[in-house]
Amino acid sequence: MDTIEVNALLARLLDDFGQGPAEREEIRVWARSGVERLHLANGTSVVFKYAEGPFAAEHHALTVAEDGALPVPERLAVDHRPELLGMLLTDLGPAAREATDDDGAALAVRVHAITDTKDLPVLSQQSLAAMPEQIRSRLHQYGRTQHYLGVLTETAHTLAKVADGRAAGADLAPSGLCHSEWHPTSIYITKDDTYLLDFARAFRGPGLLDLASWHGTIEAPDAGKLSELITSYITAGGPEEAAASRGGLSAARWALGWHRVWVADWFTHQLTIGWAEGAEDAWISAIARHLTEAALLLRA
Repeated sequence: MDTIEVNALLARLLDDFGQGPAEREEIRVWARSGVERLHLANGTSVVFKYAEGPFAAEHHALTVAEDGALPVPERLAVDHRPELLGMLLTDLGPAAREATDDDGAALAVRVHAITDTKDLPVLSQQSLAAMPEQIRSRLHQYGRTQHYLGVLTETAHTLAKVADGRAAGADLAPSGLCHSEWHPTSIYITKDDTYLLDFARAFRGPGLLDLASWHGTIEAPDAGKLSELITSYITAGGPEEAAASRGGLSAARWALGWHRVWVADWFTHQLTIGWAEGAEDAWISAIARHLTEAALLLRA
């Protein structure tokens, strides 16, 4: 990310907020986005969040979340230019504890209950079923001179052949706002309040994909553990249909399988826009793992 552009973005935000230069403290900074704490001259602090490319529409998702009465940080200033977003947010202070599975289940019910998602992307049964072929096409284009990608392309093609049938049920409840990266770190619990963070890739679609993302993808997929989370989700007020089979599979296998496809699709998209430059082997390894797990889960 261009440091000069980020500095100019911050200057505009501070000016809009009526503040001069601030002391910057990194909280988490990645290649394409970052979160910093700004210590202002008046002795207070705010959070500066910035992102580019596909992450640069989070302000729209936060509007949807706020309109749906979800507890998200207040936006104090927003500056959105083509391909670059900057926001000043309320500093939430120190966290009191980490989110539990029960927290994740209960708050997911509130997220998925929001159905007015305005202009956010929609992930339907049809678009979900199209993902394996989309992955195959991207890998084929990217790997024309790299023969070792042939196995991955074939795995994606195998998934594509069963995708229409396995995607059935994507429109069953829960269907509404999806956080898309629903992890314990997306829930910020302070001494007095609880907040939801990181809506950068939010969409409207099957809420089971959020539940499938809760335990991450580093470990092997665990359908039993996800089934327990789905039960907690229903107990917390989620629709009983969340436990219904779909696409000829249990709800847990369906969700884990399609979540792996969704992640592989995201990694292949990054290949096509040049975000994997210098880390192509790591990206391709991640795609291979997610596609292999998806094929096993969806019985492709």
